[in-house]
Amino acid sequence: MLAKDLLSDVVPALKTSDTGLRALSWMDIFRISHLPIVNNQEFLGLISDTDIYDLNMADEPIGNHKLSLFSPYVVYDQHIYDVMKLIAEHHLTVVPVLNEKKEYLGLITMNELLYHFAEMSALKDPGGLIVLELNQNDYSLTHIAQIVEGNDAKILSAYVSSPDQSTKLEVTLKINRTDLTSIVQTLNRYNYNIKASYMEDQNMDSFYSNRYESFMRFLNI
Repeated sequence: MLAKDLLSDVVPALKTSDTGLRALSWMDIFRISHLPIVNNQEFLGLISDTDIYDLNMADEPIGNHKLSLFSPYVVYDQHIYDVMKLIAEHHLTVVPVLNEKKEYLGLITMNELLYHFAEMSALKDPGGLIVLELNQNDYSLTHIAQIVEGNDAKILSAYVSSPDQSTKLEVTLKINRTDLTSIVQTLNRYNYNIKASYMEDQNMDSFYSNRYESFMRFLNI
């Protein structure tokens, strides 16, 4: 999924003629802390609610003030992972999207990003979770997938992380089956270290359905 597929069709951009009060009102309405400032199609940078409060003159046009704006953005054909990385690095609530000419196309909100990431990660689909711990040199998703598929199952999503102060990887697998017994046994036979496995019971479907609905309600708060 690319940045151009995630653009919000409701959150507006600011102009330099807009007041800080208008910016704060829009931020409150859309539950965000940043808005882009755009003149015509030129992206000038992001302004935060903290920036506006620091100006202490919120009833004046933003352009009346000398602003030290920072300008993080993604290009329209960058992947959703690039968008997530930028949000995490700069603690953003929106990400501006530009074209190859550096013209402003729109923005992506953090809530919209999380919604699409949940869809990509098969969060709402029933299944089980297995967490493996292994050395980096031993990681082979191909081999792990062969084991899972050899037990008549499929990997719906996989997440790889490297905990701080550790030389090992954690691989979290979402499997399309609730009974993980045979998969766990086979992984053990191949000497994989299974750190955890979850939801080997008949309530898995309702569990994931409830968690998905709770997650969607959280995004709409």
